[in-house]
Amino acid sequence: PATRSSWSALGQWCRQVGQMGGRSRALAELGGQRRMCSKPQTGNPEPPHAAPAVPAHDPRPAFKLPGYRPSPMDRRILVWSGRFKTPDQIPELVSFEMLDAARNRVRVKACYGMMIVTIAACLLTVILGKRAAGRHESLTAQNMEKKARWRQEAKMEREEAAAVEKTS
Repeated sequence: PATRSSWSALGQWCRQVGQMGGRSRALAELGGQRRMCSKPQTGNPEPPHAAPAVPAHDPRPAFKLPGYRPSPMDRRILVWSGRFKTPDQIPELVSFEMLDAARNRVRVKACYGMMIVTIAACLLTVILGKRAAGRHESLTAQNMEKKARWRQEAKMEREEAAAVEKTS
């Protein structure tokens, strides 16, 4: 049976382990064994090697100017989005966020344009269809006329071919 003193000792041990730095200290106190775990213990017997004082090659600079050099298309996008009035006003470097916002704005404008064109095409199709129906024209009648014309042309070609064979 657990007594009050055993619980307080366990709590005190947990606080000490937490203050000492965690798991490696806890393993050291437990005699190098993990309790309540079936995984084999893998230790790191060698300390990590120290990094050389001077790197072998020059690293990239630690700072980079915040900006992006816009391409000619990016410049058009910045003007189309309304961010700048003329391409001359665009600075040499712009932030990626500004360019991304301009691209999104142009993308939305393009979507609106496509929606308007689609609706206009639908309305035009309806208007032309109603006019054709008013003239009593239909696709079925047009197809029947076209097939009758093809049959007539095929018949004439057969007659011409038969006439050429008789003369030869």
